[in-house]
Amino acid sequence: MKNKKSSNFSEWYTEAILSAELMEYSDVSGCMIFRAESIAMWEKIRDELDKRIRKLGVKNVYFPLLIPEKFLKKEAEFMEGFSPEVAWVTHAGNSRLSEKLAIRPTSEAIMYPYLAKWIRSWKDLPFKMNQWSNIVRWEFNNPVPFLRTREFLFNEGHTAFATKKEADEEVPKIMKIYNYILKDMMALPSYAGRKTDKEKFAGGLASFSFEHILPSKKAIQGPAVHQDGQNFSKAYNISFLDQNKKKQYVWQNTWAISTRNLGVMLAVHGDDRGLVIPPKMASKKAVIIPIYNKNTKKEVLKNANKIKKLIPDSFVDNRKDYSPGYKFHEWELKGIPLRIEIGPRDIKNNQVVLVRRDTLKKTQVKIPALKKTCKQELENMHKNLYTNALKFMKENTREAKTYSELKQILKKHGGFVKASWCGSQKCEEKIKDETGAKITNLPFEFQKNIKGNCIFCNEKAKHIANFAKSY
Repeated sequence: MKNKKSSNFSEWYTEAILSAELMEYSDVSGCMIFRAESIAMWEKIRDELDKRIRKLGVKNVYFPLLIPEKFLKKEAEFMEGFSPEVAWVTHAGNSRLSEKLAIRPTSEAIMYPYLAKWIRSWKDLPFKMNQWSNIVRWEFNNPVPFLRTREFLFNEGHTAFATKKEADEEVPKIMKIYNYILKDMMALPSYAGRKTDKEKFAGGLASFSFEHILPSKKAIQGPAVHQDGQNFSKAYNISFLDQNKKKQYVWQNTWAISTRNLGVMLAVHGDDRGLVIPPKMASKKAVIIPIYNKNTKKEVLKNANKIKKLIPDSFVDNRKDYSPGYKFHEWELKGIPLRIEIGPRDIKNNQVVLVRRDTLKKTQVKIPALKKTCKQELENMHKNLYTNALKFMKENTREAKTYSELKQILKKHGGFVKASWCGSQKCEEKIKDETGAKITNLPFEFQKNIKGNCIFCNEKAKHIANFAKSY
């Protein structure tokens, strides 16, 4: 690696993901090519999320990419929130279309006219669907692969309920699933909490998010759950007859995780040698590197292939014309969790050399114990990655008692600044205008026993907020 994460995060990040062959730049500004390994990681998220939401009764669907302009105009608040980001199709060949078609910035506008058609009675509820799709949002500068791209991949869950109570009860269930993916698969800590009204999803009643911190000390949003209330159901007439034959509007939620979180994972766990992939996200858990000369080749390869059968999701790197040292470097760069080295002396001693990517510590392991040891080391690696990431997040979360202190912390340290807030959007906007930091969310863990006054206006505090500069 030419760049060091510790001294030049931005350049390091780009070099690392390109060198690891996870992505490639396309000829469309802000749009990237997902190469095989990054898609394999995304599929792990997809498969795990699918398994868990199916248990809640959610079914997968697919809606068109193109949205008629008249559908977007049905909900003014939604359109206002996304209008700058919408890309439009205006021509087919040389002919101008009679109506502009939006490339979906999200799918409410294309889905909900059909929900109004499909939901007629209380017997049709709850209605739960999810879509795996690509999204285009055009309005931004300085794209960053995975983290900020004009086109990205995400899931979008859309659910409808007869009562607000049922809709409310779904939120913690979805948050729990996303937390599992972040913590138990990606080894990513976060602050879970409610977004402010200013930062919530356009058109919704309330939004709940997971917020991460990057090595640059900037915050970035992860998965989110939005309570849409009856805003969309009234705009699109998604109504039903209840058990008393009375017309009611449904209560709706939407929720999503995107490929942005792959970028967060890669950025958080990588080191100066390259990427470090959490074991549960790696398509290959271990690389076996045979070390031999022409006299020992046959025996070493035979034993290497025996080890491959012992270790799930492992492979033998027997490429010719590449030295063992070159292979060590390449697989460290690509972040493979475990490296297993085997040579003639190891065979004689019935052992291998095991190297864990996060610590790079070498351990001699007897072959009969290798399968059990690899399993344990993968678990230890996940715990270590999460512990280190959590430590970094906590070390970069500071508390400000005054507005002056908040500004000083943001200028000197960056990261999250925990501070009291009165709940006024005016104060929120003033702080952002003056410092460049927004309220990322109101972490659930901070909202007990709130005391003191707002750091900006000195009125009584209603919330403890996390302020940060963010992507």
